[in-house]
Amino acid sequence: MTSEPDDTPLVGRAETLDEICRDLADVGPGGTAAVFVTGESGVGKSRLLREVAAKATPSRTAVLTGACLDIGDASPLHPVLAALRREDPGFATEGPDAGALLDRVSRALREVAGDRRLLLILDDLQWADRSTRQLLLYLLAGLGEVRLSVLAAVRAESLQGTHPLRRVLAELRRLRSVRVVDLNPLDRMGTQELVTAIAGAAVPAEDADRVFKRSGGNPFVAEELARDLRDGRVELSDTLREIFLARVDELPRAAHDVVRAVAAGVEPVPHELLSGVVPVAGDELIDAVRAAVSHRIVTSANDGYRLRHRLVAEILEREVLPVERAGLHRRYAEALSGGGDHARLAHHWQRAGEPERALPSVVAAARAAESLYGFAEAHRHWSLALELTADDDAGRTELLGHAAESAHHNGEHQRALARLEELAARPDGPGACEIHLRRARYLAAAGRSATAETEFRAALAVPGCTPAEKVTAAAHLAELLLHLGRYADAGARAREALELAEQVEGSTADRVRASAALGFSQAFRADPDAGLAVIRQAVAIAEESGHPDDLGCAYLHLAELLTGPLNSLEEGVLVARRGAQRLADLGVGRSYQLRLLAIAANGLFRVGQWAEADRMLDAAMRRRPSGADAVEILLARCRLWVGFGDVEAAERDLDAVATVLAGGGARHVLPMLTLRAGRAMWLGRHDEARAAVQRGLTETRSDDLVLLGVLAWHGLRAEAEAHCGGEMPVDHGAIRRLTVVVDRMAKGVDKAAPPVRAVIDGYLDLCAAELSRIHDQHDPAVWGRAAAVWDKRNHPYPAAYSRLRQAEALLHHRRRAAATAALRAAWTTTQSMGAKPLGAEVAAVAGRARIPLADDPETPAPAAPEPPGDKLSALTGREREVLSAVAEGLTNREIGHRLFISERTVGVHVGHIFDKLQVRTRVQASRVFLENRAA
Repeated sequence: MTSEPDDTPLVGRAETLDEICRDLADVGPGGTAAVFVTGESGVGKSRLLREVAAKATPSRTAVLTGACLDIGDASPLHPVLAALRREDPGFATEGPDAGALLDRVSRALREVAGDRRLLLILDDLQWADRSTRQLLLYLLAGLGEVRLSVLAAVRAESLQGTHPLRRVLAELRRLRSVRVVDLNPLDRMGTQELVTAIAGAAVPAEDADRVFKRSGGNPFVAEELARDLRDGRVELSDTLREIFLARVDELPRAAHDVVRAVAAGVEPVPHELLSGVVPVAGDELIDAVRAAVSHRIVTSANDGYRLRHRLVAEILEREVLPVERAGLHRRYAEALSGGGDHARLAHHWQRAGEPERALPSVVAAARAAESLYGFAEAHRHWSLALELTADDDAGRTELLGHAAESAHHNGEHQRALARLEELAARPDGPGACEIHLRRARYLAAAGRSATAETEFRAALAVPGCTPAEKVTAAAHLAELLLHLGRYADAGARAREALELAEQVEGSTADRVRASAALGFSQAFRADPDAGLAVIRQAVAIAEESGHPDDLGCAYLHLAELLTGPLNSLEEGVLVARRGAQRLADLGVGRSYQLRLLAIAANGLFRVGQWAEADRMLDAAMRRRPSGADAVEILLARCRLWVGFGDVEAAERDLDAVATVLAGGGARHVLPMLTLRAGRAMWLGRHDEARAAVQRGLTETRSDDLVLLGVLAWHGLRAEAEAHCGGEMPVDHGAIRRLTVVVDRMAKGVDKAAPPVRAVIDGYLDLCAAELSRIHDQHDPAVWGRAAAVWDKRNHPYPAAYSRLRQAEALLHHRRRAAATAALRAAWTTTQSMGAKPLGAEVAAVAGRARIPLADDPETPAPAAPEPPGDKLSALTGREREVLSAVAEGLTNREIGHRLFISERTVGVHVGHIFDKLQVRTRVQASRVFLENRAA
C-alpha cells in the first residue's frame, strides 16, 4: 500500500466502506474479526483499505499496515514484520522455530495494541507467503490473545486453480466473524462522477459515458482515461497499455486467441460462434475460455462472452497486422452467413474489407430495425448503406428515401432535409407532391412551422397529387394549424381530411391525426365533451394500429388538451406519462415521447410540483432532443428556471429556443416571449419585458385566447412594475395595445368552451388587477378574486402572486391582519415550490411591514419528507386522497363527488396506485394504506 494522499474523491463506495467498518467491529468469540476485500486489479481495493485506516480513532484503535510482495516464500511474514519494524525498528525475528516466531509476533502485536484494539491491514494478500497465511489462521482463531481485526485485499484474478490462499479463505469463512466482500466496478453514474471530479464539471456527458464504456467501471482505468481527457490526450497512456498487454501475455496461447477473437467480435460472442472463429474447438476451446475468464479478462454469461474492459480491444487492435484483423473478421462473417443476424454480419464483412458483401446485410439490418421501430439503428444502417453505394448506382434513390425518413423519425431533422434535397435532385426521384409533403413534415418537426405550412399547401396544389397524398397533407396541415393556435382553421382542415379518408384504404394514421386535431379544436372552441370523445376515439384507433406515430399523435393531443385549456391537470399528466411510457416500450424515444414528457412537466409545473417536473425534464434532456422536440423541452425547463430564479439558465435556454424556432408558430413563440418578459421583470429590466410582450402582440392570427391572456398579463404586469418602482414611465401606447387584446379576450370568452372560459377568466382577472395597480387604485378585492379563481383551478403560483399583491393593497388600507394571512399563505406556497424570486418579494413586503413569516409559530411548516420505509411515499398527494377514500369503501363515483374530479380520473388514479403499491385489489391497497398511514 502507498501512503501518498488520494487526490480523487471516493466514489460509489460509501456504503461498502460503512459495511466494512461495521464488520470489523463485529468480533467473534475469540475477540477477532476479519474482512477480505476481493476484486479485479484497479477496482479500488487499496483505496478502501486506506479509507478504513483513516477512519480509525488512534485512542481506541492501533493501526498496522503492510503489503505482500510477489516473491513467493522467500521472505516469511514479510508484510507483518515490515509493519512491526516501522513501529519498532529494533524488532528481532531470530528464533528456534516457526512456532516461536508466531508467538513472538503475537506478543509484539499485543504490545503495539496495548489496551486498544489492533487493526492489521494487509494489501495484495494473494502474494502472501506461507508463514503469513499460517499467522492469519493462528490469530483469527483467537490463539494469539490479541484483540484483532484484519482487513486484507486480494486480487480475484490471482486466485486460480490450487492457489494456497483459496484454501486459507475457505477455512476462515467458517468463522462467524470473517466476511468476504466482492468489490464490483463502478456503475455508469459513479464513473461519471469520478470523471467529473478529475477532468472538471465541463466534461460532456457523452465523453464521460465513453470513459465508462472503455473502462468497464474500473476506477483505476477510469482515472487514467479521465486524466487523458483533462490533458487533451487522445492516445492511451503507456501505463494502461503496458498493464493490459502484460495481463494478456500471461495467458496460454489458446486463451490468447480467444481474447483476440472476442475483442474483434460484437459482444456478446456466443460459444458456437466463437468455435467457428478460433483455431481450437471442443474441450481445448473450453479450457482456453476458462483460462481467459479466470484471469478476469473475459466474462462469461448465458448469452456469450464479453471483455471485462473494452480497452483490451483497443489495445489489441494496435497489436495485430491489418491482414490478421481482416482475416479474423472474415472468419466471423463466414461463421455468421446463413443466419439472421444481419447487423453483425454486415459489420464483419465491412471490417473484413469486402463492402460489396456487406451491403445486402446492411439493408436487411435496416429493414429489421424499422420493423421493430428502432429508428436510431435503422438510420445508422441506411446511412451506412449510402456510404457503400456509388452515386450512379440504380438503388441509391431508394436508399436515400429510407435514409431521409429514418433520420426524420430519429429526430435528425436537418439531416433528413439534406437527404430529401439530394433525393429530389435525382432524375428517378419521387413526384413533386411527395417531395412537398415530406419536406413539410420534416420542417414542422424541425420547428419551422411557417415554412412547413407553405409546403403543405403546395402539396395540396400539385395537379397530380393522389387521393392518399391529399389525405396525408390535409391531416398534417390540420395538426400544424393546431400548433399555430388557429383552431378554427385546424378544425376545417381536419374535417376535410376525414372526408377524404373515407375514400382511401389504409389511411389509419391520417384518420388518427385528423381526429385528434378536430377533437382539440372542438373541445377548445365549443364542446369539450364532444371534442374529448373524438380524441379518445383517436387514441383507441391508435392503440389498435399500434404504430408509434399514431400513438404519439393521439396521446399528445389528448394530454395537451387536458393539461392546457381544459385544466384537468392531474389526468393530463397521467395521460402524458402513460403515452410516453407506451412509446418507450416500443423503443421510440426521440419524438412524441419527448413532447409528452414536456406536457407532463408543464402540468406538474402548473400544480406546483416543480421538483418532480425538474427531474422529468432532466431525464428528457439527457436524450438530446432536437427540432420541435427540443423547443418543447427547453420551454418547459425555462418555466422552471424563471420560477426558480435561475435567470442565467433561463437566458441560455431561451436563446437556444430562438435559434431553433426559425418561423415557429404561436404556441411556441408566445410562450418564449412571455418567458423572456418574466425573466426580465425579475431582473428589473422592465423595458426588455415590455419589448418582448409587444413583439408577441404581432401574433394576431392565433385564436388561442389562453396564450394571449398569459402574454397580456405579463405585459400589464411589466407596466405596473415599472410604475410602482418609479424606474421608468408607463408606456400608454403599450397599455392601449394590451387593452385591445384584453377586450378581444373578453369578447371571445363567451364563445369558448366552459373549462377554457374559466382559464381565460382567470387571466382577465389578473389583467384587471394589474390595471388597478397602474392606476394606483390599491384594490385588495380584485386581487382576492384572482387568488380565489386560481385556487379553484389548482394553480398555486398565480394564486400566490395574487395574494402578494392583495397583501400590498391591504397594507395600503392598514388592514394588517388580513395582509398577514395573505402574505403567510403566499410564503408557504413559494417555499413548497422553490419559487425563490417570488418568495423573496413576499419576504421583502413582509419585512417592510414587520410581519413575521416562517418563524411565526402560526405559520404552517412545510411537510416533512416521507421516511424511506413508508410504502405510501411513492404516491402523489392526490393519489393519497383517493387511496384514503378507497380504504373507506367508497366507489369511484363517490370518490369523484368528494374530490370534485371525474369518475374516469378516479379510475386512472386507482390504476396508478395499484401499480405503485404492487397490489391487485382494492382490499390489498386498503391494507397497505391502513398499515402505513401512521408513518
